[in-house]
Amino acid sequence: MTGPAQRSQEVESWPGDDVMWEAYGRLEEGDPLAVGRVDAPVVMIEYADFRCGYCGKFARDIEPELIRRYVDTGVLRIEWRNFPVLGAESEDAARAGWAAGQQGRFWEFHSLAYARGAEFEGFSESRLKKLAKKAGVSDPDRFATDMHSRVADGWIGNDQGEAEKLGVVSTPTFLINGRPIVGAQSLDVFVEAIEDAHDRPWGPAGPSRGADSPSPPGH
Repeated sequence: MTGPAQRSQEVESWPGDDVMWEAYGRLEEGDPLAVGRVDAPVVMIEYADFRCGYCGKFARDIEPELIRRYVDTGVLRIEWRNFPVLGAESEDAARAGWAAGQQGRFWEFHSLAYARGAEFEGFSESRLKKLAKKAGVSDPDRFATDMHSRVADGWIGNDQGEAEKLGVVSTPTFLINGRPIVGAQSLDVFVEAIEDAHDRPWGPAGPSRGADSPSPPGH
């Protein structure tokens, strides 16, 4: 995990630099683990672990403002990737989040799992079921089945494989139009990266800014 006081880490050499960033953005309508327009000019992919305290700090302190400024105005799309690196309970929480998403409640589960101090309560199966119920999951039997399904394992395994291919080693790690940022950095770091990505595509593979693309607030 990376500390919030640490300076922004923008990786000089990234194993996935030769791969177009679009290969990692799923850009699927109705993706339960994403928020924002599929045609948003900026895509931020987050690799995170529900037991990671700094992931929680980002979720509580930074993400809501990014949603207000950029997702709600059509500039940014955020796509979540499970990268459980802190043991068996991380993996169980990842499966539970995915299962909640199958009933349209991933982001509600995400907020509860990242509530202040939540990581210290642990993620036993009984607690995960309670979080799912509180998040509004309406079919607990389906939730339990989905959580333990091979499909859930497959999705989470794909996320982990993607992260490992890119060279992600800690959480949270972000790709903003392919630009890697490591750690729960300040709001200003994310604002600068998002606005820069909107104005200047990241490398030759980045998306171009169309004439009808929404402009960030203040532009």
